[in-house]
Amino acid sequence: MSAEVRRALCPAEKCYWIADQISPTNVVARVHLRGHIAAGLLDRAAAALAAEHPLLRVSIRTDAEGTNPTFVRSSGPIPIRPVNGDYLEWERQVDDHEARTPLDRQRGPLIRIVDVARDSSDDEAHDLLLTVSHIIADGTTALSLLRRLVEHADRLSVVDGIDDVVRSRPVFASIEELLPARSRGVRGMATFAASGLADLLVTTMARPRPLALESVSGPQRRTKFVRHVLSSIELDTLTRRCRAEGVTVHGALAAAMAMVIGPTAAQRDSGRICIGSAINIRGELRPRVSADEVGAYASITQAILRFGGHHDLWSVARQANRSVRRRRRFGQHLAHLYALRFVGPTSVAKSSRAFRLVERHGPLNVCITNIGRYAFPARIGQWRLSGAQTVASVSVGGFVAMINTSHDQLFWNFGYIHGAVPDLSAQRFADGCVQTLLSALDCPRGVTAVPGAEKADVGARPGNFVRP
Repeated sequence: MSAEVRRALCPAEKCYWIADQISPTNVVARVHLRGHIAAGLLDRAAAALAAEHPLLRVSIRTDAEGTNPTFVRSSGPIPIRPVNGDYLEWERQVDDHEARTPLDRQRGPLIRIVDVARDSSDDEAHDLLLTVSHIIADGTTALSLLRRLVEHADRLSVVDGIDDVVRSRPVFASIEELLPARSRGVRGMATFAASGLADLLVTTMARPRPLALESVSGPQRRTKFVRHVLSSIELDTLTRRCRAEGVTVHGALAAAMAMVIGPTAAQRDSGRICIGSAINIRGELRPRVSADEVGAYASITQAILRFGGHHDLWSVARQANRSVRRRRRFGQHLAHLYALRFVGPTSVAKSSRAFRLVERHGPLNVCITNIGRYAFPARIGQWRLSGAQTVASVSVGGFVAMINTSHDQLFWNFGYIHGAVPDLSAQRFADGCVQTLLSALDCPRGVTAVPGAEKADVGARPGNFVRP
């Protein structure tokens, strides 16, 4: 008998559930697939995916007052929506539907799939989109589920029964139950209180300027995104230069964002800006959580970065790295997750002030999520795969970067709330971040095609910097 999830949402899941009612908290994974997909095969693969993961078989039920959310069995299978279009159609689907339309929390499941069949005289091709709620998933989860979907489809193309392909995983504990002992109880709250006081003092002294956001009410809030790609040569250059400078790729990307967005936020050429960083905590939980386990296993931390003056990209990157390392060493990012039980919002009605404060002044004002290297296969069975990447809805936040490295490319997707950040500003920020990074690498400029690259990943939008 399949294991089923029947429990109350933990505090972190509850925060995402509340935010999802303000504006969708969707995570979208995309991969380009070349080859034939038989009729009905994706439906069977989606059924296998749901059979494997208990959290893909849930909806959320509340009490009569609309509070106390609880996971219960969903009422239907994973929906699959077929679409026909050109090589830009998947981007339009993300912009117009997947990033802006919430999952059905009441009926479930908290996942859906879009199959974009390419209009082409060439070999058959598809862009597969898998959208999952942030309540139960992070970017790593979304990519893992998309990879698993294709793997199930490959197996089911030669095997009849779903039971021959997959068995249900056991129900996993909530993230709060998996926190190490030092991040829970009295020790956890002491760490949270101490780090909160330290942050208050540092912020008061540094006085970082947040990015000014226009107010956009819930029904009008929709995510738009700007897509960028670094080629394999640029990625290799970036990796080697970061190693030589003693910084991480994440630090370099955060530094580029600080240098480009900081002057607009501060309204001067030098100053300080707060950059939020989403941290993958799977390896810090007890027991450790594998990359293919469903759940939102991430925490947000912040760094106040000084830009301008004598600070080049590499010195700003070192600031970012030092801040993240210090917070991880003291366990602040984990203690904050435990503290949500006591300080997190309890309902949508009581959340607006807290979310507004975080959105305008906290680490979500400008934020970066770097999944890092995700080894999405280049071939599964008969299919060739490329361009695996993620896009996230911006429910509570300002300007957010979602990054992963797969198929020998770095995908740098910027999301923002339409209207809260003007479209021209968002495009300028995104283009400027890539230009600043490449300038620090002494990479040549100009937009050209990558030899052998899949067409969808080259020059799909004005301003995309993809070079040989």
